[in-house]
Amino acid sequence: MRHKSLAVLGAAAVVLIASCSSPTSTPSTASGAPSGGQTNAAGGYVAIITTVLENPYWDAESLTAQKELEALGYTTDINAHNNDAQRQSELIDAALSKKAVAIVLDPAGAKESVGVVQKATDAGVPVFLINAEIEAEGIAKAQIIANNAQGAELGAQYFAEQMGGQGAYVELYGNPTDNNAPVRSDSYHKVLEQYPDMKLLQTETANWVLSEGTDKMETMLTAHKGQIKGVISGNDEMALGAIAAIEKAGLVPGKDIIVMGFDGSPNAVAAIKEGKLLGTVLQPIVAETTELVKQLDNYLKTGSTGAATEKQAMDCVLIIPDNIDQYGMFSMGE
Repeated sequence: MRHKSLAVLGAAAVVLIASCSSPTSTPSTASGAPSGGQTNAAGGYVAIITTVLENPYWDAESLTAQKELEALGYTTDINAHNNDAQRQSELIDAALSKKAVAIVLDPAGAKESVGVVQKATDAGVPVFLINAEIEAEGIAKAQIIANNAQGAELGAQYFAEQMGGQGAYVELYGNPTDNNAPVRSDSYHKVLEQYPDMKLLQTETANWVLSEGTDKMETMLTAHKGQIKGVISGNDEMALGAIAAIEKAGLVPGKDIIVMGFDGSPNAVAAIKEGKLLGTVLQPIVAETTELVKQLDNYLKTGSTGAATEKQAMDCVLIIPDNIDQYGMFSMGE
């Protein structure tokens, strides 16, 4: 298997530069004074509501938010909704009852979360969305995400080249309520459908979860015995689950079947170093969250986030053996 691609490495270099610049955006309103037209001094309670706890990606998100907020003088706590819209609503209610001055939220569904963001906004508590967006603008004060389409195209191109532009593969799909899942999958297909000798055998939903990735990969290995040459996954956890299933079947990941991830988690980087994972696409979640906290603080102090638009996207970076030494915790160095 080839592990070098001048075209993809060139693209990765360009994206690495882009990821260090200001976020790109889609038009929207991103300012406006807090409730009552008043601005506030630093301080107060900020609720941090993430997706799940004890997951490397979401831990990096929530702990970065907590560190940055507390450095600015805010008090915080961290809770998770586990992609449960009802639990999310309960956590929003709890934040309101505790007199939160703002809420940092990784939403439980693009459509499902509109109502709770509106509820908090109507109560005079600004909401700042991280990692995933909602199907509405003008309610949240900021929505900062990774450029998932750009990142998925990078990953799919590298995957196709390492497959030699041919062979059968399967896909592991994320949580359908999370807008990132279809965006990544659609972008994978946009690239891979340009290779007529590559055949998608099956797509299975594994909801971003490692154990589900293992279970679904075992099912596909049984259904397509001896046919699967590659796996493209919507995130690293599912990819690592697929690797576990491949090894359980007595096959060698990285040799018998190649696996491509997405997120840039430390565990994925370790698997790349071991030769088990082909590569991953880094979502700059630390940079995204740091920027979100900056905009939250600006808004509470001045009535404006300081950003030109509400929806903002940061470019992703391809991580492969050739640039893996530049990796930090969900970030890339020079």
